[in-house]
Amino acid sequence: MAVITYREALRQAMREEMERDASVFVIGEEVAEYQGTFRVTEGLLEQFGPLRCVDTPISEEGFTGLAVGAAMMGLRPIVEYMTWNFGIRAMDQIVNHAAKTRYMSGGQFGCPLVIRGPGGPGVQLSAQHSQSLEAWFTHVPGLVVVAAATAGDAKGLLKAAIRSEDPVIFLEHAGLYNTREEVPEGDHVVPLGRAFIRRPGRDVTIVTYLHGVPLSLGVAEKLASEGVECEVIDLRTLHPLDMETLLESVGRTHRCIVVAEDTRTGSFASEIAARLYEEAFDELDAPVERVTGEDVPMPYARNLEKLAVPDEAAVTAAVRRVMWREIPRLGEERMDGRADDAENGRRHGGGHAPAMAQEGRGNR
Repeated sequence: MAVITYREALRQAMREEMERDASVFVIGEEVAEYQGTFRVTEGLLEQFGPLRCVDTPISEEGFTGLAVGAAMMGLRPIVEYMTWNFGIRAMDQIVNHAAKTRYMSGGQFGCPLVIRGPGGPGVQLSAQHSQSLEAWFTHVPGLVVVAAATAGDAKGLLKAAIRSEDPVIFLEHAGLYNTREEVPEGDHVVPLGRAFIRRPGRDVTIVTYLHGVPLSLGVAEKLASEGVECEVIDLRTLHPLDMETLLESVGRTHRCIVVAEDTRTGSFASEIAARLYEEAFDELDAPVERVTGEDVPMPYARNLEKLAVPDEAAVTAAVRRVMWREIPRLGEERMDGRADDAENGRRHGGGHAPAMAQEGRGNR
């Protein structure tokens, strides 16, 4: 297997699918002559020509609407946005047309298109270009929402998305484009709707996606030296959500944190936490922790941007809290408990929870 970058893996997927299926074409701003703002579409114009690698005016609502119509007529468009923040301009086309075509036509028409591009913070693009919009799209029935965190998944998931009969929102992260790993050659396809356990562990389940994956793996590696084994789950597909994998993991670890870069209020992390409370409450020995971005417009200054997004310290602190190694008490500093105290926690009604934890609850 060759070692390639995340951006090269995306390009490889598009090239292979365009070679395989003449109905596949790429459309967007500067995808052809300029070869993509992040160079993802490099070489596609030269190989496939201007009818299959199409530059457009600066009008997301226009070329997204064109792509929706083309998909309804049997083509398979790949729409590239320079950034998902610009996709806000095309929400009517995405939400009211692409997502609802199959339902409103009684199955007579499908809408097999992929809309892809980078989103999220971390590369100093400021407030209007650094938003994480996954919660918007997972809220819409009819859309498949994919979030690829690795080069291998970037290729495999994009190929699956292009072949899907449903409209796919394909979320990327600019901070991942230069990451490298071994990627299978040939027809490497990763099924949609299945999460993947990036690192097995027995103590805490960390649920995450996109840039949260390398962040969480780094934390898990460091905590392992303290005897805390974190199981890191890469969701890969946000909608439909693979709850089976999450429930099996929480059933083993009995503790969970969710790491996501979108803002805390109404975040996709909140949806995951709510489902775990509904379906696995009796398995939890501690509250589900959310480690998210702050509820602020993303700053441009690098030092402020770092404060607004999750980092290793925030993820580590959350792991310690669910392990009862840091117990908050009203008006006092956190205290350290034993790592195994939570083993006899909420599943037994709290009666065998550590004394510190019980005392802390009573003081609230």
